[in-house]
Amino acid sequence: MSGTYKTEGRRSGHDDLMNVNLSVIPGFLAGYARVLDRRRYDLLVGGGDAAGVLAALEGYRNADGGYGWGLEPDLRSPESQPGAALHAFEVFEETGPVTTPQAAALCDWLDSVTLPDGGLPFSLPLTLSDATAPWWSGGAADTSSLQITAVSAAAAHRVAAHDSAVAAHPWLAKATRYCLDTISELEEMPHAYVLAFAVRFLDAVYDSQPRAADLLKRLGAYIPEDGRVRVEGGTENEALRPLDFAPYPGRPVRDLFEPDVIAADLVRLAGEQQDDGGWVVDYARISPAGALEWRGAITVQTIAILRANGVI
Repeated sequence: MSGTYKTEGRRSGHDDLMNVNLSVIPGFLAGYARVLDRRRYDLLVGGGDAAGVLAALEGYRNADGGYGWGLEPDLRSPESQPGAALHAFEVFEETGPVTTPQAAALCDWLDSVTLPDGGLPFSLPLTLSDATAPWWSGGAADTSSLQITAVSAAAAHRVAAHDSAVAAHPWLAKATRYCLDTISELEEMPHAYVLAFAVRFLDAVYDSQPRAADLLKRLGAYIPEDGRVRVEGGTENEALRPLDFAPYPGRPVRDLFEPDVIAADLVRLAGEQQDDGGWVVDYARISPAGALEWRGAITVQTIAILRANGVI
């Protein structure tokens, strides 16, 4: 995978060209990204191995089985946090079909901090608040968060597709029930990130949970036809877009969007590559380290999405 790819938006008749210069990405990642994300990219393009990615992830792991140390780039505190679980599960998904006992151990840790109703708190008390976003430092440890529980459970279900220990873990069953029950009780449009993560959770459990189809259709009604949902309380231009809700083809969540909408968003995403080879995020930059690390992580994620959609 090298060179500049120019791919027509064939799926919808778009005349726009999607330009992605893959040749500059390794150099960009060398200057901006964590070793973890450089290893993830190497695996993604076929040059690395699962062992190297898992070894890089291990540096963020704590003895209790959870993850901290800035694995979530805007949460720099070392102790294990629910907000880091998503990123660990993402790695366990990417390294499949290779499995590791650390995935089930993460489920053990999540079970240990799960609240009585089955949900995870948004965050736990920090031992170090420096360089951490205020929403993480101000999270309520005694209240369940649909946002964190849904996105973590969605990622865990994707890992469970190849890891039987995660699939059978009691934490995942608890979290799944909590998410289904809480989503069914929503009576108005939730915050943009809650909406996106709930939609992605329902997509992940669509084939195994009978309630998921109706709930996905109900939440889909909150998403405008163009798929753009502004993030209340975010930066001036911060918004979620169709590919934030439905990044991969062949999934039920794609039925919430017209093909032209997805095709246009692929053109947008491909066109946002910067001159240095990487992509940027539109949410607030909290620390110098976090800003760099988000760019590396989002670049790897973007290439994975564009590749899965046949753009590169």
